[in-house]
Amino acid sequence: MESSKNTPAFYFLAWISFLISSFGVVLGIVFMEGVWFAKAFFTMAYLFSLSSCFMVAKVVRDKQEEESLTNKIEKAKTQHLINKYVDTSE
Repeated sequence: MESSKNTPAFYFLAWISFLISSFGVVLGIVFMEGVWFAKAFFTMAYLFSLSSCFMVAKVVRDKQEEESLTNKIEKAKTQHLINKYVDTSE
C-alpha cells in the first residue's frame, strides 16, 4: 500500500481556504446586529468548533499512523517466520 503525498499546491489551497473562511466568520460576527453577549456566544461557538475540527483531524491522523506502524510490524513478523521455517533454497 503506497502512501499518497500531498502537493504544495494542495497545502496552499487548504491554508488559503481556512484563512478566508475564518476571516469571513470573524467579519460576520463583528458586523452582526445584536447584543454583545450574542456575539460572544457565536465567537465561543466558532472557536470551539474550530478546535474540535483540528482535534478530530489529529486523532484520525494518529490512528492511521498507528495502524500503518502495526501493519508494518505484523508484516515483518510474518516475513521473519516465513524465512525461518520455509526453505527457499529450492
